[in-house]
Amino acid sequence: MLVLCLLWAMQQIALKATAEDFSPVLQIALRSAVAAGCVWLYMRSRGERMDFSGGIWKPGMVIGLLFGLEYLLVGEGLRLTSAAHIVVFLYTAPIFAALGLHWKLPSEKLLPLQWLGIALAFAGIAVAFVVRGASSPQGDLARVILGDLLGLLGGLAWGATTVVIRATPLTRLSASQTLMYQLLGAFALLLPAALVLGQTTFNPTAFVLAEFAFQCFIVSFASFLVWFWLLRHYLASRLGVFSFLTPLFGVVLGAWLLGEQIESSFVAGASMVLAGIVLVSRGGAARAK
Repeated sequence: MLVLCLLWAMQQIALKATAEDFSPVLQIALRSAVAAGCVWLYMRSRGERMDFSGGIWKPGMVIGLLFGLEYLLVGEGLRLTSAAHIVVFLYTAPIFAALGLHWKLPSEKLLPLQWLGIALAFAGIAVAFVVRGASSPQGDLARVILGDLLGLLGGLAWGATTVVIRATPLTRLSASQTLMYQLLGAFALLLPAALVLGQTTFNPTAFVLAEFAFQCFIVSFASFLVWFWLLRHYLASRLGVFSFLTPLFGVVLGAWLLGEQIESSFVAGASMVLAGIVLVSRGGAARAK
C-alpha cells in the first residue's frame, strides 16, 4: 500500500514534469486507451467478458464520464498550479464520497468522528484558499487559485464515482470490468477535449516516452490491479487510512523533484485536510469493526 501511494503521487509529478512536451489532457486520454487494451487482454486471459445485462451499462457510462471529468480537471489544473497542490486537493475525494454515501446508503451514515473530520477538512480547504500570501510560487495568484479549484473539483468527481459504484448494481461487477468502464469513458471524453482545448502538444523525447510508459503500464494498469487485489484480501476501511500518504508524498516529491515552493498557508490548510481524511477513514474502520 505504501508503494501504491508513492506511485499515485508520482503520476501527478510526472504529468507536470512533461507538460511542456506532452499536453496532460492528451496524455491522460492516450494512456487510458493503452491501459484499456491491457485490461482487455487481462480479461481475455481469465475468460472474462463485459457484463451489459440489466442496464448495468448505464451507471457504467456515468462512472466513465466522471472518471474522464476528474482527469480533465486534473490535466487543466496542472497547467495553472503546482503538482503538490493538485495531489492534495484531488485526494479530498474520500470526504465527498463519505458525504454522498451518507445520503444514499443507510449503512453508511456518518459517525460523529467522521463529521468532525469533514468539518476539519473543509476548514483546511478554506485556509488553503483564503489565507494566501502576497505572492505565489508561480507569480500569478489568480491562476494558482483557479488551478487549486480545478483540483478540488477533480476530488469531487472522484468522490462521486465512488458513490455511483457503491450505490448501483456496479457493486456486483468485477474490478477489471469497473476499471474498463472508467478507462473507456476517460478516453472518449478526454481525446475530443484535448482537441477542443488545444492540448495536442507531443514531443516524443526519450524521457517523455519513458514517462508515458510509466503512466500506461504502471499507474493506469498494474497499480489498479494490485489495489483491487488488496481490496479482496484486506479491509477496505483499513487500507483507506493509508490514502492520506499519497498527498503527503505528492507535496514532498513536488518540492524535491520539481523545485516547487510550498506556501505556509497551504501547508497549514493541507495539514488540516489530511487530518480530516484520516478521521473520516478511521470512522469507517470503526464502523467495519
